[in-house]
Amino acid sequence: MLRAQICSNRDLSFLMEAHDALSGAIAKRAGFKGLWASGLAIASSLGYRDANEASWSQLVDVVERIVDSTELPVLVDGDGGFGNFNNARLLARKLRQRGAAGVALEDSCFPKMNSFIGDRHPLADIDEFSGRLRAVKDTVAEDLVLVARIEALIAGHGMDEALVRASAYAAAGADAILIHSRKSTADEILSFASSWQNHRPVVIVPTKYYRTPVSSYRDAGISTVIWANHSMRAATAAMRHVCGRIIAEEGVASIEPAIATLEEIFELLRYDELARAEERYLDPG
Repeated sequence: MLRAQICSNRDLSFLMEAHDALSGAIAKRAGFKGLWASGLAIASSLGYRDANEASWSQLVDVVERIVDSTELPVLVDGDGGFGNFNNARLLARKLRQRGAAGVALEDSCFPKMNSFIGDRHPLADIDEFSGRLRAVKDTVAEDLVLVARIEALIAGHGMDEALVRASAYAAAGADAILIHSRKSTADEILSFASSWQNHRPVVIVPTKYYRTPVSSYRDAGISTVIWANHSMRAATAAMRHVCGRIIAEEGVASIEPAIATLEEIFELLRYDELARAEERYLDPG
C-alpha cells in the first residue's frame, strides 16, 4: 500500500519509474513494491515533450494500463494538475477511478517545463497552489496519497522559500512533501530535510545527485526515493544500440544473444495463464 510506504514506513522506500505496462511489469519482477508513473517518461514514450504536450486523459490511460499489468501501488506524476484547482481535482478523480494510489502535484505554472530544461521556471502563487491541493484533498480524501512537489530550489528561490511553501502545502492537506533539486550533490536536499524535521514525510528524486549513497537518505529520515526516469532512459539506449547494429549489419544474427527472447516476453506477460484459462473455459468438458 502506497500510504504505508510513504507515510508510515520507518525505513526508506523506493519507487521505480514506469512509463507503460511492460516497464511496470519488469519493475515488479525486479522486486519493486511501488511505481512512479513519470510525466517525463510517459510523455517521451508517446513522442511528446515534457511540457504538458501530453494531455491528462492520455496520462490516465497509461496509468490504467500500468495498474492493470502490475497490481502495484502507483504514484502518478500529475505535473501541476493541468490547470487550476478544477483541472487538478478532475485529474485526481479520474486517477482514482483508474486505480492509482497517489498523485504528486508540483507548484509550477501551466504549461510546465521539465525541471532540468532551461532557467525559466515560474512558480505558482502559494495560496493559489494551496487551493489546488485542498481541492484535490476534498475530492479524493484518503483514497489517494497527495504529494506536494516543491520547485523552489529548481527555480532558484532558496531554502527559506522552500520551507515556507512546505509548511503551506502541509496545512493545505498534503500527505508528503517532494523536494526537488537539480544540483549534482544532495547538500540542499539534506539541508531541507534537516530543517523540515519530518513535519510531513519527505520524498526525493535523485536524478542529478545520483552519486550520494542511499545511507545518507536513511540517516536524514527521508521517507521515499523515486528512481524517476531510468527505465525509459535504459530502453532508449538499448533500442538505439540495437537499431544501429541491425542497420549497419543488415541482419540480426549477432543481436539475438543480447536481447530478450520471445519466451521471456511470453513468460513476463503470463501467456501460460491464458493457456490454462483456455483449457478451463473453451473446453470445460
